Amino acid sequence: MKKYELVDPKQFGDVTLYRIKAIKDFGDVKAGEIGGHLESENNLSHDGKAWVSGDAEVSGKAWVSDDAKVSGKAWVSGDAWVSGDAEVFGNARVSGDAKVAGN
Repeated sequence: MKKYELVDPKQFGDVTLYRIKAIKDFGDVKAGEIGGHLESENNLSHDGKAWVSGDAEVSGKAWVSDDAKVSGKAWVSGDAWVSGDAEVFGNARVSGDAKVAGN
């Protein structure tokens, strides 16, 4: 079952990013809460408590899963993965083939 939907598309250069909106409660996220930006549903798992919030952006083939969080103005792109209980926040940049995982 899906936990979010893509809303409010915005063009950033040649990439369209969508805000996400929670459609059910999970973890600390409540249904109706507006999250960060994704290029597609291929960027954020519908399983677990993973979430992208604030002005954070996840694009390309990047993937956020499990209970990971991406927030603030963080940017995850390329083939990067953020998983486990990992948190990427502030103005952090994770790109290329980088993997951020664990606690």
